[in-house]
Amino acid sequence: MGGKSDIKLIDNGKRIDGRSLDDTRNVKIDMDIINVADGSARVEFGNTIALSSVYGPRELFPRFMQKPNTGILRAKYNMAPFSVDDRKRPGLDRRSQEISKVMVNAIEPMLFLEDYPKSVVDVFVEIIQADGSTRVTGINAASIAIAAAGIPMRNIVTSCSVGKIEDSLVVDLDGKEDNFGSCDLAIAMATETREITLLQMDGAVSKDELKSLLEKAENTCKKIFEKQKEALRNLYKK
Repeated sequence: MGGKSDIKLIDNGKRIDGRSLDDTRNVKIDMDIINVADGSARVEFGNTIALSSVYGPRELFPRFMQKPNTGILRAKYNMAPFSVDDRKRPGLDRRSQEISKVMVNAIEPMLFLEDYPKSVVDVFVEIIQADGSTRVTGINAASIAIAAAGIPMRNIVTSCSVGKIEDSLVVDLDGKEDNFGSCDLAIAMATETREITLLQMDGAVSKDELKSLLEKAENTCKKIFEKQKEALRNLYKK
């Protein structure tokens, strides 16, 4: 993040992929892609693709890990070795473990886990193609897969990235913008109630720029939320 590059990321108000500053990449959501899962989803943000599967609520073993008055949410985020140009070493690394915890923190407040004592909901997110904004793509996939599993939620969690590149504030950073921009902010929220469940920033911006980025993030999450609702409606029509 924030590295130097000869690549010009903004030219005449357009980004290198042709988008305007406030345009997201093409967002595509497919539901019920893994038959053995209780809920599953495939979410694409341009060339970033996340698969999510959900299992539960089910009894948690070993029993000493159970909580008598509530269930727990577990998440496992992983990037496939072939998801990036430079082949990634297989297995969990420190970043994957960190994002797994971030996903739990972003989604757990929206679940009625107190209705499922001694149980667990397991969420798996696999990034099969990475081109920036992988954690927010994974959160969107996990949230909608949980909804598809029929697990009661206060609200669906919607997530996006915003940031600053070449003195311009933009939404939905791709890989080059993520790597060479001066600031990257990931946010997750319950769009209907405007509750923010995740806010992570790498880089520095002014107070006014941060305010503008948060406004852009909210507007972007509203657009993504409509896509999530449409995907769920289409699932239940089947």
